[in-house]
Amino acid sequence: MDVRSVGICVKLGQRGLAGMVDGLEKWLVEQGFDVVPDSEAGRWTRASGVPRVELAQRADLVVALGGDGTLLAVARAIGEGDVPILGVNLGTLGFLAETAREDLFPTLEAVLEGHFVVEERMRFDVGVERDGEELGRFMALNDAVISNTALSRMVHLATRADGAEVATYHADGLIVATPTGSTAYSLSAGGPLLLPTLQAIVLTPISPHTLTQRPLVLPETCVVEIYVEERRGGEVHLTVDGQVGRALEDDDIVTVRRSEHPARLLVPSGQNRFELMRAKLRWGER
Repeated sequence: MDVRSVGICVKLGQRGLAGMVDGLEKWLVEQGFDVVPDSEAGRWTRASGVPRVELAQRADLVVALGGDGTLLAVARAIGEGDVPILGVNLGTLGFLAETAREDLFPTLEAVLEGHFVVEERMRFDVGVERDGEELGRFMALNDAVISNTALSRMVHLATRADGAEVATYHADGLIVATPTGSTAYSLSAGGPLLLPTLQAIVLTPISPHTLTQRPLVLPETCVVEIYVEERRGGEVHLTVDGQVGRALEDDDIVTVRRSEHPARLLVPSGQNRFELMRAKLRWGER
């Protein structure tokens, strides 16, 4: 991988962040790289901070210091850019941001020596339509969630795949997850685990009214349309990757399809994905 400039993105409020950013910039400069910090990281760097949206044009590699939420936010900000992202976990679980704080510099050395590979992860293109007018468009790496915010109130969501009726979900909501997102909210709601490099779409109802409404895995080529039939009180929201979204009304349509622009994450070559599941999720333990 030809790397000449490295972007730095951070989540504010992390322990020891200022010293970590300062040390990272010095290390990168000593290796002969240009440093492109985002606006938050720019508080502690000699290089001037730039909006994250510019990183895809100015950096060959982006280092995201924070956790899974930081990596998701960076991937969304980069948008259609194909710059690879290295996630460094400064929090707790770190399923997406796999590199531990103490392993930052050895990992960067391994990346530059070619011991890491770029893993393409499927993303969603999520659109919202009302009365034939598009109200918003989002890109999702984990999931798109439609849910009712009112306590003990269901929402009725008529769902189609490539124009064919799937079901009308009577539930607290519906999660449409990527394989990467199958280990997030979808898993907590009873959805299946998928290897993140698969190409598929997971539909997972949230607390469905009947046990017959179960999670469903669809081909990645499907276009999923979700119609808000009835809100039954309260407010229904679309939330993308747990970070952005908008309020929905009756008869709004949420469309989810595979994006033509996958996220590109750096992972160790030869990584054992099942080993990671056991370590992070305690998968298979008694």
